[in-house]
Amino acid sequence: MEDILVFSSLVKKYPSNRRRGIDRANAKTALNGLSFSVRGGGIFGLLGPNGAGKTTAMRIAAGLISSDSGDVFVDGDSVRKNKLKVQGKIGFFSEDLRLDEFFTPDYLFDFFSLLREVPKDIIKKRKVLMFERFGIYNYAHKQVAALSNGMRQMVSLVLSIVHDPPLLIFDEPTNGLDLVTSRQVLDFLKEMKGQGKTIVLSTHIFDLAEKICDQAGIIIDGRMVYSGTLSAINAKTNLEDKFFSLYNECCGKKIIEQHHE
Repeated sequence: MEDILVFSSLVKKYPSNRRRGIDRANAKTALNGLSFSVRGGGIFGLLGPNGAGKTTAMRIAAGLISSDSGDVFVDGDSVRKNKLKVQGKIGFFSEDLRLDEFFTPDYLFDFFSLLREVPKDIIKKRKVLMFERFGIYNYAHKQVAALSNGMRQMVSLVLSIVHDPPLLIFDEPTNGLDLVTSRQVLDFLKEMKGQGKTIVLSTHIFDLAEKICDQAGIIIDGRMVYSGTLSAINAKTNLEDKFFSLYNECCGKKIIEQHHE
């Protein structure tokens, strides 16, 4: 399979907030020339410590924020030049996404489907399928304010894929979910992979990544320090040991070369 998602020399800095205004001279570097690619039709696990730049990279890919330089390409289309076209190919889910508490899942599904230009005859069929799949059906006409945190996450997940996109970007999708609901999400990701979709999964759970991912990338200090297949990693070590080996090198101020296997 060809690369469906390409990150090219991304740089992103966040200015420091000071009492007298924005301090750009002391800006925090979130991404420092980040470059890597994801092959189509599999699950790519993105790992890194807190503050490594994982969420920033994915938000740039989804067109939610802009990079200072560099670009992201989705199936050949530039996020910088064709953001709306790229967003039509991506389903982005993060636990940080917030829903308007006044509306119901039923209303929100219709609203986001129409926003994504899903044909009306498809909306109803897909709504029934997805609501039943994630246990939302019995809560379809309740206001979001009355839903549990776990159910809100399920609704957010479903809304992120109303347009049935070929590329799914999920940022810590199982955070805050119970065991049963987490399993539903993971089974769904494997099902999507079986349908030929590509999934980028940010997670801090090594066992999870080793169970379902085909490829893995490790980000430290805004750079991709390793990108390879799980089979290549497991032939020599395991994902957790590989991560901490690279992390310890970074913390020891050693020079890290990019590895590609």
